[in-house]
Amino acid sequence: MRNAPDLRTATWRKSSYSGGNSAECVEVSDDLPGIVPVRDSKNATGDVLVFQAAAWSCFVAAAARELRAPQ
Repeated sequence: MRNAPDLRTATWRKSSYSGGNSAECVEVSDDLPGIVPVRDSKNATGDVLVFQAAAWSCFVAAAARELRAPQ
């Protein structure tokens, strides 16, 4: 069983695709070595998903390719 990372010092930022005033967005913290925590911005004290940094990078790259793909 893995230990949960200490997220008390995490610096959170909203997704650049959130559109400023959007109520439906995610926040990520990219200042923790080797991991990327992700949470719902509407529930800052709720559950957090924690991804390995390499897995998160793959996900973001795939999402960007999908956005650029012709419809």
